Amino acid sequence: MSADDKTENATEKGLGKAKEAFGDATDNDELAAEGKTDQAKADVKDAGEKVKDAAENAKDAFDRNK
Repeated sequence: MSADDKTENATEKGLGKAKEAFGDATDNDELAAEGKTDQAKADVKDAGEKVKDAAENAKDAFDRNK
């Protein structure tokens, strides 16, 4: 996972938490739900990047052992 991807995902998750908190504070259920959705999207992106990294590491290990 590149540093840019990590930063982008962390930013999206942070903004999602802020939206959720603001939505909760103002009794805006729609905004709170949107914040939770943003956080979930960031988590899914993180998971996808980790799978991609693991696959690349496995490929590299296989190539070294040829």
